[in-house]
Amino acid sequence: MKKWKNICFLNSNDGTGILSFGIENEFLLKSGQAIEQLQQYIESNKGRYLFGSLSYELKNEFEDLNSKNTDQLEYPLAHFWVPRFVIKLEKEKFEYLQGEQDEESFQFLDYFMEEEIDHNFHSFPYHFKARTSKERYISQVEKLKEHIQRGDIYEVNYCQEYYAEHVALDFPLDTYFKLNQITKAPFSTFLQTDTHVVFCGSPERYLKKTKHTILSQPIKGTSARGKDALEDEKLRQQLQSDPKERSENIMIVDLVRNDLSRIAKKGTVKVSELCSIHTFETVHQMISTVECEVEENIPFMDIVKASFPMGSMTGAPKVEAMKIIDEAEDFNRGIYSGSIGYISPNGDFDFNVVIRSMIYNIEKKYLSCSVGGAITILSDPEKEYEECQTKIKKILNGMYAE
Repeated sequence: MKKWKNICFLNSNDGTGILSFGIENEFLLKSGQAIEQLQQYIESNKGRYLFGSLSYELKNEFEDLNSKNTDQLEYPLAHFWVPRFVIKLEKEKFEYLQGEQDEESFQFLDYFMEEEIDHNFHSFPYHFKARTSKERYISQVEKLKEHIQRGDIYEVNYCQEYYAEHVALDFPLDTYFKLNQITKAPFSTFLQTDTHVVFCGSPERYLKKTKHTILSQPIKGTSARGKDALEDEKLRQQLQSDPKERSENIMIVDLVRNDLSRIAKKGTVKVSELCSIHTFETVHQMISTVECEVEENIPFMDIVKASFPMGSMTGAPKVEAMKIIDEAEDFNRGIYSGSIGYISPNGDFDFNVVIRSMIYNIEKKYLSCSVGGAITILSDPEKEYEECQTKIKKILNGMYAE
């Protein structure tokens, strides 16, 4: 079977998804290149499906920021490409959206669909190490709270990395579908390029554009699932009424409203959903929805500049929070806290937030799985550490399970 470049599967976990593979052309953005070049690339491919990824470190191109942390993953700042084939999947049905069906593409599609239903997973013998010790984590949260006490910031998203070295992932699709069995998230993504593989179990949307409407759905507030229906509902209600979790969410909603107001038609920014609880396979999450209307021909990169990185992964005020994040964290986030998605031929788009994910550098055989949470003045460092464990434990433990 032919080996295809840039395999990307955007999986809604409701029986639908979009699969793309093969490359007509591509654009890699590395440090120091003008963002305008990426916009020109997008415009030069209007009328085609474009898939792409945006690294969290793209922030350094938008603002006067600089990350000095070690970059083990070496993920590009941005990578966009025109796939040779784009296929819409809906349960047992499929439709070619880009590229004509031929024997080679159908052979890969058939293989992909077989992998999706085959739950006889290969073993995953790799155990992750914490880059940040629990003691350092708690110490850093205390320092972040001092920043908040001084009024430097109101809230900050602080992350830590778990990693494994000398990892030979010979069956990447199998690894993704094993992760997806654990997470079953609505913005799940598999992305394999020449240099990296992203296994993403994200419950969060960054931005969606439909005609003139932009929609963002930040997540802030997490609770574990219960052991039975009674405990599960109790934990759900506790999250719904928790003043700390609600204040975290509302702060980020205000930040997103401010971001979108930069590109929105006057008076169109609105909050259509505030602090709703959504239940996923491993956790309950508090999610809000912010919308606005934009001019028809607004450039894609203007929207990204106004809103990226997403508020749920930075804090408020955003630029100051990102400076403090670079000082507090001990790893380079790369595509973690970034985004993967697609732009339709008509200019509509949909991009996720890369969280609950494993990222793999193929050449270095380095596998990373990061996790974070919002720190506010009300944060208890021990509880924040426990929340990170809640978010990541089922993923890491589930991948080891045979």
